[in-house]
Amino acid sequence: MRTRDTTLTTDQKALQINLDKFKYGSIVEIGAGQEVARRFFHVGAAAGTIAKTMSAYDMAVSDSIYGHADRYVSRTRLLQMLDKEYNQVVERLSEVRSKNTTFFAYAATVTARSFRQQNECHGWIGVRLQLHPGAAPSDVIMHVRMLDATNAQQSEALGILGVNLIHGAFFHHDQPEWVVEGLADGLGSDRIEVDLIHFSGPYFEEVENRLMNLHLIRSWLTRAVVFNPQGEVVVPGDLFYRKPVLVMRGSFKPVTCVNIDMMRTARQQFCQQEHVEEASLLALAEITMNSLISGDNVDGADFLARIDLLASQGYMVMISDYVRYFRLRAYLRRYTQKPIGIVLSVRDFNNLFDEKYYEGLEGGILEAFGKLFPDNTHVYVYPARANGGDELTTLHNVQVPANLRHLLAHLIGNGKLFAIEPQDHSHLHIDATGVLAALRRGPGAWEQEVPTAVAEMIAQRRLLGYDSE
Repeated sequence: MRTRDTTLTTDQKALQINLDKFKYGSIVEIGAGQEVARRFFHVGAAAGTIAKTMSAYDMAVSDSIYGHADRYVSRTRLLQMLDKEYNQVVERLSEVRSKNTTFFAYAATVTARSFRQQNECHGWIGVRLQLHPGAAPSDVIMHVRMLDATNAQQSEALGILGVNLIHGAFFHHDQPEWVVEGLADGLGSDRIEVDLIHFSGPYFEEVENRLMNLHLIRSWLTRAVVFNPQGEVVVPGDLFYRKPVLVMRGSFKPVTCVNIDMMRTARQQFCQQEHVEEASLLALAEITMNSLISGDNVDGADFLARIDLLASQGYMVMISDYVRYFRLRAYLRRYTQKPIGIVLSVRDFNNLFDEKYYEGLEGGILEAFGKLFPDNTHVYVYPARANGGDELTTLHNVQVPANLRHLLAHLIGNGKLFAIEPQDHSHLHIDATGVLAALRRGPGAWEQEVPTAVAEMIAQRRLLGYDSE
């Protein structure tokens, strides 16, 4: 079984490409210098690889070369750059270079740390390349956040990342997971965050981009990825920017009628908060990685099924590596200072009030709640009927350890925890675990406990272990 060589340094990767006389192309970088090109020049033999390097920093100059773009650090500008540079290198050199040449264009448009201000440091990076002589080109593009404190450090990190991307795309295109994993080589997990990656082209038709973005989390390149209802990955910074956010955490295996009522009623209550406008509110379903992992592996079919079922109900979906709620809040606070709401069922209330989840924190559960509720953040708790009985468990009668009862009362009394009043009490008995077990036995009463479109999709596509026999 093949394994990825993790011992190659950045310079060794660059030199390996330089010494391959059949890989030839252009490198254009806007923002943070020309660090990728410098890496190739630094190791020697770059004349065998680089046809052209360029930085068009001035906006008027950039527009005159690539055409107008509303935003200069954007996916649109990156694709303009790749189109122009790749087509140019092929048109000018395909007749004079060896027929075995595979051409490429690398492009980056980023905004790094400014000399005068603490700006958001991010960018779009991509490579367009032939993976066989004469083949139509394939693309790997991604959105990154630079986490280093200085411009010089960010520039260095981008240089390493660019070499990793070009090397991985050429040498590991048949193993796209390796392309993802190799991005962090020589960087670790605290210098660059990659929160979106997209493979396209003739050699990537079978690549499931949603799984590749999930692999970003598995590879410690990001802590969260977000999908829109069309199944497309979106940039969190663009999505959450200055918006009030309402997050419903769950396993959604499958999404049930009670989930729908939870979000609907929580949304109504959340909109009563100051500075929450219905038109700008962003609501999404969140699944944590620990609910997707079985042993050391992620079941890709299970993951895609949950995404598709939630999408059928119009949900934006976030997959995160944040088990602790205060970590989730801190992540959202990167992008918005508007109110944040977290929705959970009283069935999962123990995840919030179990002190074992906060082991390792010096201040334990008190520190955790201090970090969860320092500002305009609220938790909305939805009731349930346990074990098919008549007794309703709510925020106001849920049982917590005796030593935490005063803490619970304090959070309720100070408007940090809110009880949700259901719109439809007929769903309160629904437990997703029971629904999952029932659907695996085939058609039955469970179909009334999930939205109609969800039941139909499960049956038609035999999702989540559905058995029609």
